[in-house]
Amino acid sequence: MAFGIPSIMTTLAPYHIISYGTLLGTSLFQTFINTKICYLELPKSVFTTLQKRLFPIYFRCQALLLVLTVLTFPPHGPTSLFKVKSNWIPLTVAGVTSLANLLVYGPRSRQAMIDRTHQETRDARRPGDVDEPSPDMLAVRRRFSRNHAMSIHLNLVAVIAMLWYGFSLASRIHIEVDS
Repeated sequence: MAFGIPSIMTTLAPYHIISYGTLLGTSLFQTFINTKICYLELPKSVFTTLQKRLFPIYFRCQALLLVLTVLTFPPHGPTSLFKVKSNWIPLTVAGVTSLANLLVYGPRSRQAMIDRTHQETRDARRPGDVDEPSPDMLAVRRRFSRNHAMSIHLNLVAVIAMLWYGFSLASRIHIEVDS
């Protein structure tokens, strides 16, 4: 079955596949490739600076791509999506975790990174000083660790939900093979 230009322009299916593919690809790349390479290859201060600038953009893109994926669900957008649980549940899980990272845990982690840098400056040690971290530094590290761990876990839940949705999407694709 061949598609003409007018039929491609009036169906949501290609836009849905593109938005979902971009969402999944971006999430997998940022989560498993970009972050790991930067962590291994960059000095700590450069890595921290990059991450505090990159992750807010990543979380915004992830949220936007989730919205586009929902809006382009074939054949009629969100009204079609909510008819079957296996369609909307994984996207809802991904959306909730993405919003939690965008609005709560991402900003908290970023602020804790900034606070940690400032606390390192305040705690600057002189030669001969004891290497014990100050109580304020311990508190900042604890706050960062809690929020960062939550952000990492929420991101992994979102990626798993996106993969779950991908299997649901693939199960609806019908391929005809000409003999």
